[in-house]
Amino acid sequence: MRAAICHGAGDLRIEAFDPGQLADDEVLVNVAYGGICGSDLHYFRRGAVGDFAILRQPMVLGHEISGSVAAVGAKVTGLVPGQLAALDPSRACLTCRHCREGRSNLCLDMRFLGSAGRFPHVQGGFANAIVLRADQVIPVPDDTDLLELSCAEPLSVGLHAVTRAGNLRGKRVLVTGSGPIGLLTARSAIHAGAGCVVSTDIEDHALGVAKHGFGVDATVNVKADTEGLAQLVAEGGEFDVVLEASGSAEALASAFALVRRGGRIVQVGMMPSGDVSVPISMIQTREIDLVGAFRSHDEFRLAVDLIVSGKIDVSPILSGTFPLDRAGEAFAQAGDRSRVVKLHLALAETPT
Repeated sequence: MRAAICHGAGDLRIEAFDPGQLADDEVLVNVAYGGICGSDLHYFRRGAVGDFAILRQPMVLGHEISGSVAAVGAKVTGLVPGQLAALDPSRACLTCRHCREGRSNLCLDMRFLGSAGRFPHVQGGFANAIVLRADQVIPVPDDTDLLELSCAEPLSVGLHAVTRAGNLRGKRVLVTGSGPIGLLTARSAIHAGAGCVVSTDIEDHALGVAKHGFGVDATVNVKADTEGLAQLVAEGGEFDVVLEASGSAEALASAFALVRRGGRIVQVGMMPSGDVSVPISMIQTREIDLVGAFRSHDEFRLAVDLIVSGKIDVSPILSGTFPLDRAGEAFAQAGDRSRVVKLHLALAETPT
C-alpha cells in the first residue's frame, strides 16, 4: 500500500503505508478517489492549518474520499466486500455530550481524517486503502460515479452551512467566496429554496462555474467591480442571509453592511488567523445573528443521497484527476484558481 504523506511545508512524498489491522467494528476500504481540499493545500504549503493544526509528524493527507469495501470486521453487518461506498472522514466518539445532542461535528474526541489537530495525528485518506469504523462507510448503488461521490464531504459542509442559516425559502442570499465550498454552499442554498442567490469571488473562472455550472442568479467580481454589491443592494435590497465562505476577514467585515436588520451571517470559511474584529454595536443595534458553521453532522448522508439521486450535480467543480504518483504535480496546480476548482487523486490501482 502507498499514500501521499506530508512531511512538512513543500515536502509531499509517495511512500509505503500500512492501513493497520481491523477491529471487530471496522472496515478496510479501497480508496478510489480523493479531492484536494484547501486544508490539504495549507499543510502542503505551510505545514499547518490556521494557528491550531501544525504538523509534528509525517501525515497522510486527504479526507474527501470515496471507494469500495475490501474487508469487514467480525461484528460488522450490512457491508460486504465489493460494495461501492461513500467514506465519511468524521469518526466521532458517539458518547460525549455533543454527540448525544446530535452535533457530532463538535465532538470532544473527534478523529477527522488527515488532521494534525491532535497528536498523534489522524492519518488521512490519500492512500490505496485505509481502515474506517463501519458507520463511516455508506454503501451506494453499483452504478454510482465514485469521482462525483468523493465530493460528498465538501457538499455536506455547504449543506450544514445552510442548516445553520435557517429557513432559506424565498430568501435573498449572498455567498462570499466561490471556491469549492462556496460553490457547493451556493448550490445548497438553491436546493433549500432560496429566492435569489448571489456569489462573489476575485476570480472570473470561479464565478463562471457559479453562474453557468450551478445557476446562481448573479455574480460579482469584488476585485474588478468594487461597487457591484452595493449596486445589487440598491436595486434589490439587503440580503436576508450572508454565507461567508471565503475565509476572508475583509469579506466578513463587508457582510455587516449588506445584511438586513435581523438578518443572519454564517461563517463557513476558515480564517487564516482566529482573531478577527467584528462590529459589535452593529450586531447589537441591527440584531444581526453571527453564527459559525463547522464541518457537518447528518448532512454527510444527505449529501450522499443528493449526489446518488442526481438532485445535486457536483460535476461543475471537477477540474481534473491525477494518479497518485503525480500528487506533487496535482498539488502544485490545485492552487491555480484562475483555471482550477477541484482536483482529485486517483488512488486505487484501477479506479472504478
